[in-house]
Amino acid sequence: MVSIQVMGTNARCGPYICGIDAAMDVVSGKWKSLILWELHNHGVRRFGELRRGLEGVSEKMLIQHLREMEEDGLVHREVYREVPPKVEYSLTEHGRTLNEALAPLGAWGTERVARLASSGV
Repeated sequence: MVSIQVMGTNARCGPYICGIDAAMDVVSGKWKSLILWELHNHGVRRFGELRRGLEGVSEKMLIQHLREMEEDGLVHREVYREVPPKVEYSLTEHGRTLNEALAPLGAWGTERVARLASSGV
């Protein structure tokens, strides 16, 4: 098993059995991969924009996932001191490299959807 020191103070840090285990720990949860996708495709997003782009996500779940992703060093949160408060989210370099690593999985999923559609499932 491997124990890894991660960027955030409360970030998950093992012990892990293998690299897949460590990677899945960071992207576990229905919405995290979709948050990564949304920020990759649209760049900097405000909270409301993210919520509208991720149909079905609750405010509580989005806040929780964004906090975890910030602690894991995947997402940068920029707070602007103005009225009303403005907060923007963007991918960090670490988040961009994770998106690159997930690209083959996304391609596999696209092929699976096509395969299911052609088989009438």
